[in-house]
Amino acid sequence: MRRTATILVSTVTALACSTSLAGAAVYSNGTKTSTFDATLKILSDATVSANSLDFGQSQGVLNTAINVNTTISVTATNTTPYNVGINAGSGVGSTTASRYMSGTGGNTSTVAFNLYQTAGAVNWGNTQGTDTKAGTGTGSAQALTVYGNIPAQATPQPDTYKSNLTVTVYF
Repeated sequence: MRRTATILVSTVTALACSTSLAGAAVYSNGTKTSTFDATLKILSDATVSANSLDFGQSQGVLNTAINVNTTISVTATNTTPYNVGINAGSGVGSTTASRYMSGTGGNTSTVAFNLYQTAGAVNWGNTQGTDTKAGTGTGSAQALTVYGNIPAQATPQPDTYKSNLTVTVYF
């Protein structure tokens, strides 16, 4: 009798192990389903970044124009219209139509410069609908060229001249 009980316990243990190894139970009484949504709301959005505009580390007499360019990068949501503006800058007496770089070494001299949307032609300001640059987002970064110009002018004293400019994207 003892031997029969041992065989019976071994058989039950083996059956229990084989059932768990075979996976989940299979049912055939019917099925029911439900659905759910995966959602995402995309808002109109834009970012902007700008590279520095360097007219050159060393300039002598400003008797001829100096022309250089840089880029602004705008990333806007696909189909989102935008305008990009550049303010007057931090140079003493600057407006968006007449920008100046101020001396950084304690002098009060300035150097006049211009920013254009096209090479030497359309002033780049900060008034929407007047002197900003319009575009439409693609969802990817778009490069905009800024054309910088220092016109021939009386050369001020030696110093480093600078203006801090702010680029704004309106969307």
